[in-house]
Amino acid sequence: MVDKHEVKEYVAKTIGDEYLIPSLGVWEKFEDIDFSLLPDKFVLKCTHDSGGLVICRDKATLDWKQAKQKIERCLKRRYFYSNREWPYKDVKPRIIAEEYIEQTGVLDLKDYKFFCFNGRAEYCQVIADRNTDESIDFYDRAWNHQEFVGLLSTAHHAPTAHHAPETYDKMVELADYIAKEVNSPFVRVDFYNVNEKIYFGEITFYPAGGFGSFKPVEWNKRLGDLIVLNSL
Repeated sequence: MVDKHEVKEYVAKTIGDEYLIPSLGVWEKFEDIDFSLLPDKFVLKCTHDSGGLVICRDKATLDWKQAKQKIERCLKRRYFYSNREWPYKDVKPRIIAEEYIEQTGVLDLKDYKFFCFNGRAEYCQVIADRNTDESIDFYDRAWNHQEFVGLLSTAHHAPTAHHAPETYDKMVELADYIAKEVNSPFVRVDFYNVNEKIYFGEITFYPAGGFGSFKPVEWNKRLGDLIVLNSL
């Protein structure tokens, strides 16, 4: 499930392929990519990586050298060895290209990351404005804004509270369903809401590699107490 290519087959079988961002190809090396076959807009990332995106909004102006360097650097990352995240141990590093998905009138998509405990989505982490002034907010299941922030030490709230997207209830339903199918005491299930259409983002068991923390500090225990081992 941590393989960004292989997980799509699982998601298609679990909730349906209508929630998937279409893939444009998968390769082992940057040199294998025939960019002439890709559209003018696309996204490159590594199937085993986190955060190492190359976002191409125009092939004519893309810095190919910088893109190659970034992807090749990401291909070398091994989360099993750096953080001991065991699901990554046998994941083969590859490159995947996906369609460029954009929200009308918005540069950065909001991430809706559902923190699911024992098969139920309890909190939604909303990440906005990644490329300008990134904000991170948490809302409970009923969309009540929470005081805590995390998992980055620099995390801060958005200037104003977010409105729940029209698709929020459906995202909660889908997160619940995936979390129950995964059958883990904790899992995070991510979605995007783009022009009121839901797209699956990723499934992860170790946000921030398990090394992140929340502020105020008491929320580390309060959230940890939601994890009930052997409850499923």
